[in-house]
Amino acid sequence: MPRRLFCEICPAAYRISLAVHRMERHIQNALRRNLAKQISAETLPVRVYESASLIRRTLGNADPALQEGKAVNLAIAAPRLDGVLIRPGEEFSFWHLVGAVTARQGYKTGMIIQNGKAASDIGGGMCQMTNLLHWLVLHSPLTITEHHHHDGYDLFPDYGRTVPFGTGTSILYNYIDYRFRNDTADTFQLRIWTDEKYLHGELYSDRAQPLRYHITAEDEHFVRESDGVYRISRVMRRVTDAATGNVLETQCIKNNHAKILYDEAFVTDRIRE
Repeated sequence: MPRRLFCEICPAAYRISLAVHRMERHIQNALRRNLAKQISAETLPVRVYESASLIRRTLGNADPALQEGKAVNLAIAAPRLDGVLIRPGEEFSFWHLVGAVTARQGYKTGMIIQNGKAASDIGGGMCQMTNLLHWLVLHSPLTITEHHHHDGYDLFPDYGRTVPFGTGTSILYNYIDYRFRNDTADTFQLRIWTDEKYLHGELYSDRAQPLRYHITAEDEHFVRESDGVYRISRVMRRVTDAATGNVLETQCIKNNHAKILYDEAFVTDRIRE
């Protein structure tokens, strides 16, 4: 039997471990001098990429009340990111800007993913925000420095999926973060907001970008293995010259091998036996 981690001994041990990790990250942040934090109401002149995601979505048997809680949570967090400038050499940290998500600040109970299963907690649903940020950053020259994913699990069927599986994020205040760094000579800016239906995101720069980025899923299918059905795919990013359209580089940014945790009837026609 594998040895249990300290955080697995009991709930109190888990809370102690969580507090230690969070304190370590607070100390690390205090020592950093390059975390992006300046907010500007003036939008930079060149839009690099834009995207929007539906806030209230059908996700298996998820409680609709959790979707409403998520809508509130995203609306509270969005203004804390909107307008942030990421100058050359600076690093963006989601939690450094958003801060703790607590009931006192108005956050509601929303859905979270815990140990590969859907659960609920105050501030749940915030990963939709980092999913959107990640999708914007993938279409830019910005360097991803911290990205966690719900590796190994495919939790929900493809209800109107618009981005490839495997481009999501996993976050937990404050030590499981989403971060990216600006290694270019240009300044970038995020514009983030919500309306009644959608979470919106736009990435801007102070000058036109010479490259374009295209993200696609390739060879996506399902296979039956000894312990269940798995989603298999590759997420590819093609870098093209903005002026000519010529492909300059093709990158595999994610190899997916994720066990589905929903009824396989949803994917029966896509299973390769």
